[in-house]
Amino acid sequence: MSFRHALDSAFEKGKAKLNEFQANNNRPPVPARPHSNQPPPVPTSSKPGSSAPAAAYWQPNLHASRAVTEDFRHELGDHGWGNNESQNYTNNPANSFYTPDGKLVVRAIADSTQQQRYTSARLTSHQTLSRPRGFLSVSIQAPCASGIWPAFWLLPADPFVWPTDGEVDIFESWNGDLVNHSCLHWGFFNGEDWNKHRVVETHVPSMPHSVHTFGFAWNQDTGKLLWYIDGAPVMKANIPPGTRPMADFRIIINVAMGGNVCGGKLPDNGWYDLVLSDLKMVDDPAGGWDRFEHEWNQTKEGRAG
Repeated sequence: MSFRHALDSAFEKGKAKLNEFQANNNRPPVPARPHSNQPPPVPTSSKPGSSAPAAAYWQPNLHASRAVTEDFRHELGDHGWGNNESQNYTNNPANSFYTPDGKLVVRAIADSTQQQRYTSARLTSHQTLSRPRGFLSVSIQAPCASGIWPAFWLLPADPFVWPTDGEVDIFESWNGDLVNHSCLHWGFFNGEDWNKHRVVETHVPSMPHSVHTFGFAWNQDTGKLLWYIDGAPVMKANIPPGTRPMADFRIIINVAMGGNVCGGKLPDNGWYDLVLSDLKMVDDPAGGWDRFEHEWNQTKEGRAG
């Protein structure tokens, strides 16, 4: 090859390389991939064995911007409530209110300087359980003191006949005993009806200082009921024949003062707050109805009380 031919060939190769370089640099830049040592997230719904929490079909907004009466009716009076209690149940906002951080407070007030020394609130929900099966839960910070009887429980919607239509007690404690009394009643407290009560007493030593979650699951079709504290089942019972359908039951929230259950003791002057949050009704208990059946089989039945 002549020197001139070799020089022309080298020139053409260099020109081709230059054209290739310019073409490559005119392409739009490729975005850099973020550096990560973690694999991309897996959607929750595709994780084996996972399930999203059941959606609530009733979950009142317990915010101070709303009136308690949007969700509850006040039951009023100071007639002793069948138990020689001393409080006057009022609709005064001092005795029941929602808070800015989404809680319901039922406040019992003992004040010896007032003509009405003992006042409190008793609320009944507009909403009933409304379904043949489901799960009700609430988180509670309870007042614990001599002469104080806070409760979260169920009765059938008005009109009803007590006790034969049934009563379900999900949370109640009295006299600061640090015991939750899970109960089912459908009879009077007499010798003849001795077997128409189911009771389990659960010691909750941290009750005055900690929030605890109380739950209740019902299944009208199978006739099975299950009570829970902090997600653990504590009592089971069968739905008694002749009682009202569970769908008819509504919530009652109150703080009683004195009376037979408290042994006649009355509280000292002060405020006694029953604080509730995360109140809701859902279609299924945690883990679904298969888990409910397993836990029902493993849980003790309430004793006749």
